[in-house]
Amino acid sequence: MKRLAARASCRRFTDRQIDLERLETLCAAALCSPSKSDLQQRDILIVTNQDLLNALKTLLAAQTWIADAPAMLVFLANNRRQRQVQDVHAQPFPNDHLDAFFNASVDAGIALATFMTAAEAIGVGCCPISTIRNHLPEVRDLLMLPDHVFPIAGMAVGYPAERGGISARLPLGSTVHHDHFRDITHEEITAYDTRRLNGADAPRWSEAKARMYAAPQRTDFGTFIRKIGFNLD
Repeated sequence: MKRLAARASCRRFTDRQIDLERLETLCAAALCSPSKSDLQQRDILIVTNQDLLNALKTLLAAQTWIADAPAMLVFLANNRRQRQVQDVHAQPFPNDHLDAFFNASVDAGIALATFMTAAEAIGVGCCPISTIRNHLPEVRDLLMLPDHVFPIAGMAVGYPAERGGISARLPLGSTVHHDHFRDITHEEITAYDTRRLNGADAPRWSEAKARMYAAPQRTDFGTFIRKIGFNLD
């Protein structure tokens, strides 16, 4: 419990490489995680080709620390396989709507979280990279992803060069509800901002997040998802 509560993302790695067998073992542990109706709509792509790895890191170069990551994985939502299974058994696919996209996405997210837990348990550092979704057409071409398969996140993996800082989370009183949902109050946000202050000149947590979401992000995401065959109705 203490280890889970104290986890931190790793963005500085040593030069030590992680052998492929260990990465595959961690993937096996991740893919043992729960899956909606045992549909297993998630895959993990390990990038081993150096030219491909360099190309992927170049796409993500806005986060400069990624250049030094020894290994990169991509967690994929895969709704294609179920469509293939339907074809094998000559069954229709009447569930071609938003739920198909949602189920595959959640499955992939569960696998991603389980991978991090497994990796950090054996001393391997991780940091998920959501900005891979800023470059979906390019990533699709690089990794030769077919229709109904898309990345939910990349993952930088390696042995930590230093321990990452722990970010204090919102208090349970604001995020764990009993019987009915309760909105967070202005006072609770202010109290949390004060707890998270890292210096007089640092923006408060809520201010930083408000600024972040005041700018448009991934406005073409829905267009891309529809382009690769999903019906989001």
